Amino acid sequence: MSSPTQVIKCIGPKLVPFFKSVSVYFVLLAEQPSVLTAVLKCLPIMSLIFFVLLHGISLSKEYTFSRRILIGLIFSCIGDAFLVWPNCFTAGMCMFAVAQIMYIIAFGFERLSLTLGALLYTFCAVVIYILMPGLKGVLAIGVPIYTILITTMAWRAISRVQFSGELTWTKLCSCIGSICFVISDTLLGFHHFHTKLPYAQVSIMLTYYAAQLGIALSAVDSKNNSNNRVPASKG
Repeated sequence: MSSPTQVIKCIGPKLVPFFKSVSVYFVLLAEQPSVLTAVLKCLPIMSLIFFVLLHGISLSKEYTFSRRILIGLIFSCIGDAFLVWPNCFTAGMCMFAVAQIMYIIAFGFERLSLTLGALLYTFCAVVIYILMPGLKGVLAIGVPIYTILITTMAWRAISRVQFSGELTWTKLCSCIGSICFVISDTLLGFHHFHTKLPYAQVSIMLTYYAAQLGIALSAVDSKNNSNNRVPASKG
């Protein structure tokens, strides 16, 4: 069983590029649409893509989860680049929709947790209802569909956490990451289609990068969950 110290020593160095690129992004905080802005925005996700690759990946069945997370990160990175330009918002949303589908498939439907699902979809319906007056054209269809997808992703990620059974720290990371993703995209939706939010770029991107970090970390136990269980407390 790996201790927290062993885990940090193992994965810490592989995450250094991610934290450095996030720091650079927030220091420069470029807002004008440009190739440089797109590169700065995408670098942290590219770092997570390399993190998943460095941790190990192949075409074998045991790496199916990692491959799906990897594909989700790749489409997220493409979506980030599109969203730099306002006229490419729909294309960016489509890329993120594919990413959410990959995350949903990765997290699976082993534990349904119907009560949790009902609560999340109720929240989803409220958000859609509030945003609908500000949605025009294709966005009036695309945004609700995307909102349902990210809600499903969060439902499946949170459902993986079993506090009464075996709990791995990586499943906890994906749970927290999914919640951060919902917060980030909810802030993005309200900022663009309802009311302009103060410090929107910082709050949206901070929760977004935290979300993708949590989801990327979930790939660490894709091969052997038994090595990453959270030790049970000793009574």
